[in-house]
Amino acid sequence: MRTQKHSLHRRPLPNAAVQQFKLETWHKYSLYALVAALFASGLVWLLARYFLRVTGEYGESIHPLEHWAMQAHGALIIPLSFLAGGLLFQHMRRAHRALRNRYSGWSMLATLLWLALTGYALYYFASESLRPYWSAAHWIVGLALPLLLWLHIRLGRRLSA
Repeated sequence: MRTQKHSLHRRPLPNAAVQQFKLETWHKYSLYALVAALFASGLVWLLARYFLRVTGEYGESIHPLEHWAMQAHGALIIPLSFLAGGLLFQHMRRAHRALRNRYSGWSMLATLLWLALTGYALYYFASESLRPYWSAAHWIVGLALPLLLWLHIRLGRRLSA
């Protein structure tokens, strides 16, 4: 009997593989900690930028927290990118094939890509006239990220129960 090598339809995952899209504990808590730290550093930057301006003899100047918060925020992106990339095979691909939590998963991926794109734009090619727009596009979505992550987790747990 001849087996078909290629098909337009994917074979469903075996039951053991379906359950393997749950994250390991260290991965899950590392992601939670990094998202919380990114949220906190972004929030500190927002507060320093818009509410803690220092007025000196030459006018308004930046608050020292603004610079440090931005540096911490940029540094935290590196490990988050590494851990988010680790989700691709084990978590995202298998959950997608198992038809689990697709809408919130794709929303999470689109949000992370948007934040990466706008963050890159702010760092590399935003002109001074467009910087406020790129910045708002970044921090408005960034403030919504913890809520979207919570919703994604909540829906995933509800579906698995």
